[in-house]
Amino acid sequence: MGTSTIIDIISSAVVAGLLLIMTLRLTSQANETTTIYNGNVNLQQNIVVLVTWIEHDFREIGYCQDYTKIPVPTKSIRHADTSDITFWTDVKNNGSLDSIHWYVGPTSEMALTPNPRDRKIYRQVNNGTTEGWALGVTQFKLQYFDYDGDTLATPVAHPNMIYSMQISIACENPFPIAEEYRVVSGKDSLADFQVFWRQLRLAARNLKNR
Repeated sequence: MGTSTIIDIISSAVVAGLLLIMTLRLTSQANETTTIYNGNVNLQQNIVVLVTWIEHDFREIGYCQDYTKIPVPTKSIRHADTSDITFWTDVKNNGSLDSIHWYVGPTSEMALTPNPRDRKIYRQVNNGTTEGWALGVTQFKLQYFDYDGDTLATPVAHPNMIYSMQISIACENPFPIAEEYRVVSGKDSLADFQVFWRQLRLAARNLKNR
């Protein structure tokens, strides 16, 4: 076997190796991109379902088929804090007065996920079983306003003063690829999150009956 033949074999092996490395790298990048895309799609679906449920509940604050059960609409909200609210409504539209409690749990509950900021969001009806969902929620923030549009300090000392509220929800991937979730910053901005939604001024129609 001549020298040129050996060189040709070595050159072919090197080229083949480079092609293999390039193929593996492209495959890895394609898989990573697909995983990130699927994760974002799941987040979008999660937040749509969550927002639909929250909007339905919050718009029914103070509603009861039997209106005599809530004679004073201003007493519909029982407790109001930054990420914790309890109010009266008629869940099954059957004339029965129900208490709904929405809140988020601590980040420690999600210790098994790589994302240090995701937490469960909970919904409890009356004293029944608390339903909790791990949907990648990293922010569930409530802000309250009085009749004049002024911001009420939280926890709201007198919930009967609430006329409208702002709801902010943000979600991140609980299992991020290549750290694609936001870097912790000194000031939270919804633009820092992967998926976010904000209801600027939600006013349950029953709160306006004053």
